[in-house]
Amino acid sequence: MATQKVIPIEQLFQGLADRTRLRLLNLMADQEVCVCYFVEILGLSQPVISRHLAYLRRCGLVSARREGKWMHYRIAPMVNPLAAQLLTDTLLWLASDVAMRRERAQLTRACCSTKAFVNLQGAPRPTAICCPSPAKRATRIKKVSRR
Repeated sequence: MATQKVIPIEQLFQGLADRTRLRLLNLMADQEVCVCYFVEILGLSQPVISRHLAYLRRCGLVSARREGKWMHYRIAPMVNPLAAQLLTDTLLWLASDVAMRRERAQLTRACCSTKAFVNLQGAPRPTAICCPSPAKRATRIKKVSRR
């Protein structure tokens, strides 16, 4: 496993300064997610999604792993407790946004019933509990800083 790095403050804010990257972080708030789910839920092309994920990776906000042809992304653990708190607060804010909640609900539907999403058939499901209750999700968001 790669060592954790301290993220410069300007790099952290640059990573959070784009709506698409915030949407990606919102979907990863409590689980590891395959790129194909981002494409399906956000309605953006795979190259656009990959470019934003690469940006988040360079900023140290997410980590990735490959499983065959599938790339999985998750929120990276934060070394700096202030950065961890900022990210936790950002995720809580995103969880209160109506559009972000709608996308989380779409991810849950896609995760629990890939038959409705033709492009996701055969794709690995996001890790963590597939269909978390809102209370469990809030608990997981608070634990981001403890990873």
